[in-house]
Amino acid sequence: MAALAWLLIPFFAAVGAAVWGSWAAKHRAIGDGAELAGYARFRDAMEKAGSGSDLL
Repeated sequence: MAALAWLLIPFFAAVGAAVWGSWAAKHRAIGDGAELAGYARFRDAMEKAGSGSDLL
């Protein structure tokens, strides 16, 4: 009976991982719109900050 318990623990862990993986894949956001917009703002800010003067 103890051997069965030790075999069931990894089985339930694998089933739990599969359930969590399917849930995480279903609720995944598609698209990088916010990240790309933030990067564009960062790039614009760096261009504005660097265009005024040369430090070297």
